[in-house]
Amino acid sequence: MLRIVALAVTAAFLPLPSHAAPSKADVEAQFEQWVQSDLWPEAKAGGVSEKTFRAAFSDITLNWNLPDLAPPGFPPPKEQKQTQAEFSSPGPYFNEDQLRKLALTGRGLAAQYSSTLKRIEKTYGVPGPTVLAIWGRETGFGAAKIPNSAIEVLATKAFMSTRKEMFRTELVAALHILDGGDVTPAEFKSSWAGALGQPQFMPTSYLKYAVDFDGDGHRNIWTSVPDTLASIANYLVKKGWERDRDWGFEVSIPQAVSCAQEGPDLAKPLSHWASLGIERVSGKAFPAGEMKAQGMMLVPAGRDGPEFIVTPNFYIIKEYNNSDLYALYIGNLADRIGSNGGAFEGRWGDVGKMLRSDVAAMQKALERQGYDVGGSDGLPGYKTRRSIGQWQAKNGMKPTCFPEAAMKGKLK
Repeated sequence: MLRIVALAVTAAFLPLPSHAAPSKADVEAQFEQWVQSDLWPEAKAGGVSEKTFRAAFSDITLNWNLPDLAPPGFPPPKEQKQTQAEFSSPGPYFNEDQLRKLALTGRGLAAQYSSTLKRIEKTYGVPGPTVLAIWGRETGFGAAKIPNSAIEVLATKAFMSTRKEMFRTELVAALHILDGGDVTPAEFKSSWAGALGQPQFMPTSYLKYAVDFDGDGHRNIWTSVPDTLASIANYLVKKGWERDRDWGFEVSIPQAVSCAQEGPDLAKPLSHWASLGIERVSGKAFPAGEMKAQGMMLVPAGRDGPEFIVTPNFYIIKEYNNSDLYALYIGNLADRIGSNGGAFEGRWGDVGKMLRSDVAAMQKALERQGYDVGGSDGLPGYKTRRSIGQWQAKNGMKPTCFPEAAMKGKLK
């Protein structure tokens, strides 16, 4: 057992008089007590060795510079009035200069690591350009600086963040990683949010999906490119990646075809979408092998932006980061790396300037009328977009499948 800290520290852990203002030193003392008497018993019961635990917490102190902290005894953080903020237009997310640079670098790396990528594709069935695109987006192909001690970040957030339980789970998982010997505490680096190494895995994901692909006996996602790339591929395939399928296609949807048909729950064979007159913007036919397979309509900006038919693999990419725009970014970057693709042909319109509170009010109004909007969070996900299109059609309007200011007076 680790030795309990001295009585003076224990005294510092006791509640302060109501009139006394807390100090960082008080909180640091509480943290030391928490590590020894609260965290250590849990880690020990879970099989973490005392040697690993001691090494992990050697010289670890709280990192007061992290966001979303709620130190004990301090005033609680002010609640962010997120519903009052505007949500952003999707256009700036697809920064063309950044995408071109990533694609150029990615094509070079595709050549450099061609044998590794071929072996990964044979093993996991995930195309090399997709793996490279995620690597590029997450850490600039490993160029991004990841300077933080993972234990310091996770311990700070497990002790005094606004999501303590989630980070406590990740902290215990991190201790198991160290106990497994894949990495030393000095090498165990993360982002400010606790995401590890070049693929930016949280510790629980590392334990499930990281692999040793270079054969050195360690799962090293910090400095090993083969381990990094194969771990990304393993993550995707364990989430359900379908071998020999694309992520999706930018398309043109005829005006006579309702945009209120999107979503993974409304999947239909690609032959069905083609029969409606939906065509690829490239002018190419849908691949013959895809015609009997399931595809889904996706209109992230309604009628005022690029339109897509996506495959289930699009939603597997979203498992990496639960955002339509993220998955589209990865798909577009993969196309640029793998087949010299370019920017989406459809242009993002003047969307994303309504207040989230106004969109949330629309969502609540639609819910009262029986529509499933996926929750009134003020963000127009596919269920909200679909419901708006259905409501517009029902009320004699041309469906745009996106919240508009003109709807505020009509949708109450």
